[in-house]
This record gives sequence, C-alpha cells and structure tokens, in this order.
Amino acid sequence: MPQRDGGVPAAPGRSQPKVAAPSIRHSRGLEQFFLNIRDVVGLSILDMAGLNQENVNVLSALGHKLYASDLVRSIDDTFGYDLAEQNNASRLEYFLQANFNYLPDTFDGVILWDALQFMTPAVLAATVDRLHMIMRPGGYLLAYFSAQERLSEVPSHTFRFVDDKSILVTERGLRAPGQVFNNRNLEKTFARFDSVKFFLTRENLREVIVRR
Repeated sequence: MPQRDGGVPAAPGRSQPKVAAPSIRHSRGLEQFFLNIRDVVGLSILDMAGLNQENVNVLSALGHKLYASDLVRSIDDTFGYDLAEQNNASRLEYFLQANFNYLPDTFDGVILWDALQFMTPAVLAATVDRLHMIMRPGGYLLAYFSAQERLSEVPSHTFRFVDDKSILVTERGLRAPGQVFNNRNLEKTFARFDSVKFFLTRENLREVIVRR
C-alpha cells in the first residue's frame, strides 16, 4: 500500500502527489480572531485541527481553555472518501454527535481551519447549524477555503500556531472539495450569523472570520 510521509497509509481514491514542505504564513483571519479574544480570560475555544501542544500553549498563555478534535479525519472516518456517502442521514447524525455534542452557548470561539470545504451541502448546512447552537452570541469563528474554485482537488492541511498572527501549515495531500465556495455562497452559508468578513491570501486561500 502506498505510504504518506511518516509511514501513514495513503487513503484510497485520493491523490497523493509530493506535498509541499511545511511553511509559516501570516494569517489576517487568525490575527482578527486573536484580536477579539486577547483582552479577556477564561474563554472556551474549539480547535478542529486536532490536538497539538503549540495551539494549547498559545491559548493557555492567554488564559483560555482549549477543546480539540480533528474534523477532517472525522469526515473520513464517518463517511469514507466518496463524497456521495455524505448523503447518508444516519452517518450524518453520528458525525454531528461525535464532533459537536456540546450544550448550547458553550464556545466563545471556533477555529475550523479548512475542514468545511470538504463537506457536501447537506453536511455543511447541518454542521453550521450545530456551530451556531454551541457558540455564544458575540463569539468568533475562523475558517479557510481554497480560492481556486475550478479545481477538482485542493490541498488539505494541518495548522499549528506560531504566534497570534502566524501559522505553520503542513499539507496532508489533495482531496475533492464538497462543493464550490465563493464569497456569495459563504455569505449564504453563514446567513444566521451576525457578520462575515473575508481575506484573500497570496496562497489562494480565502480566510473567513464570522461573528455569531
């Protein structure tokens, strides 16, 4: 079986080209996110890139509590690698329970990174509804989307904080986006939220900061 770097088996049905080396990037979206949580302590933050010590350290130093899960891995574990499987209603309910089984108004901030772009419309809508429920009014959500809308596959990444303005980005490989994402349909996706703001990066990422 083909292997990824580090000896992890490559997922079937997904492209496994040579990935780019990890890089440090400035993130205006992350900068805005931290700007809104810096002057208070004791907030609850949900980080959906998986648990890593760098992110724990940065948020703990600000006096916040971190909850973490790997949302992209959960998509694969629940639905497999065929986007059509995301239409399975029972699997969708399991996915929501596995990742968002929190009381209403639990979180002051949610960092989704690039996970949402690998969801089909039904999974995305259900996920955003659940996020709206578990976030407190006035809380902030950060998500990244590829700005290259015509590509059949886009890079998936893992993310680690370098500081409150920069991230270390590591590619996981290429995978199919769940749908086309642009400013208009992202505004519709987050229509129940108070505000949506976009930043476009040199790396063709659309950073989205959303206020509950």
